[in-house]
Amino acid sequence: MRKSNLYFNRIGRDQISIAADFKTFFDNIAIDNADTISMRYGEVTRALNMAFRNTDARNSNNLQVGSYGRWTAIKGISDLDMLYIMPEWTWDDYKDGGQAKLLRHAANAIKSRYPRTEVYPDTLVVVVEYANFKIEVQPVFNDSHGHYLYPYARGVGGWRTTKPRPELDATASLNRDTNGNLRRLAKMARAWKNKHGVQMGGLLIDTLAHNYLRTTDQFDKTSFGACGNMIAGFLEFLADQPDQDRYAALGSGQHVKVKKKFQKKARKGADIALRALEAGEGAAANNLWRALLGRAFPYGARSILLEKSYTAASGPMRTEEFIEDMFPVDIRYSLRLECEVTQDGFRAFLMRAARRLGGVKYIKREKMLRFYIESHTIKRDFDVYWKVLNRGPEAFRRDMVRGQIERGDPSKIEHSSFRGEHVVDCFAVQNGVVVAKDRIHVPITDESEGGYG
Repeated sequence: MRKSNLYFNRIGRDQISIAADFKTFFDNIAIDNADTISMRYGEVTRALNMAFRNTDARNSNNLQVGSYGRWTAIKGISDLDMLYIMPEWTWDDYKDGGQAKLLRHAANAIKSRYPRTEVYPDTLVVVVEYANFKIEVQPVFNDSHGHYLYPYARGVGGWRTTKPRPELDATASLNRDTNGNLRRLAKMARAWKNKHGVQMGGLLIDTLAHNYLRTTDQFDKTSFGACGNMIAGFLEFLADQPDQDRYAALGSGQHVKVKKKFQKKARKGADIALRALEAGEGAAANNLWRALLGRAFPYGARSILLEKSYTAASGPMRTEEFIEDMFPVDIRYSLRLECEVTQDGFRAFLMRAARRLGGVKYIKREKMLRFYIESHTIKRDFDVYWKVLNRGPEAFRRDMVRGQIERGDPSKIEHSSFRGEHVVDCFAVQNGVVVAKDRIHVPITDESEGGYG
């Protein structure tokens, strides 16, 4: 039995301007390469149909699954999933230890048709890599329960069961019952994930969005005007989740792995959302929504005028670049930065580690700062890009706002030369897509102001 969530009644209002801004936001994050994706799905399907059925059909014997198949994906999606349903008469060729052979045969079928495309078998799937996205193709056999058997080719191997149709059905059903809000919430969650570098898989996001909306009837009949309340409530829901390593997927009940804890970032996101709701309408509220959901959220009217004046002006305000203007952003892994602070004659220390111990609030001038990737979960090689942004009146006075994005090494040397708020971003780019990122804030103070470090 779902109950009403009264928590946000004290703040929420279906204001026309807010509804219009959220509508614009969803338009801005809508998938913009659907025709290309559809064409690639068709090419892969045709290659497999030619190899296993001697037909050139592009839309038969496949099932689009994952976020794209559930219609919860957003612009920049780079990891697409597809099942290819094998003909039953081939089962005897693979049933007894033929899992790796099946993946190899499927990869060869695609590669023979498209020799210039990178295609390779993995543990569970065949990976087909294109510019800016990849399709993970899973050859499967129908089982006796309406589900599918897929090959597991690691170690001794085996056959496992996947149940995508109940997941697709559960998504569509609750989305109808909530006036389209399940998919809106899942898309907002993905925008938040990409903005703040949260490692959460698509099925986990959709499952938790599903679970949240089943706890309340607050959003059963609302539309764009209540989206702010909905994402605020969802992030509170995430922040309050107990630590656990898996969830039962919506519809299928299959295990969904939690790859990285998300509660801390969700709590910060909920705080931003509540401040945006309290701000109501106008530039202050829109800037907070942009801080939460990214640059796809529109400026308020006053902010648009200010941005136009910045663009027209010469000088430091024009130097900042944005990674989403260079690459699609689809966060799939975690990355953590650290900063080593040194100065001749003084003991070096790690800034984040020292902050956790309460020893560092500010960095004094004339320090050498070495930023480096302390840890990450990224599979395969990736390129590193850095962005250093200086904020505050001193940065403008010196014309040193910076903010350019440059390819670099896994570490970067900077110096604390003047006071103000300084931000260092690191982006991991793989196959033309930002797959992980992290940020460090470096507040620098003068000697006379009693800074630390």
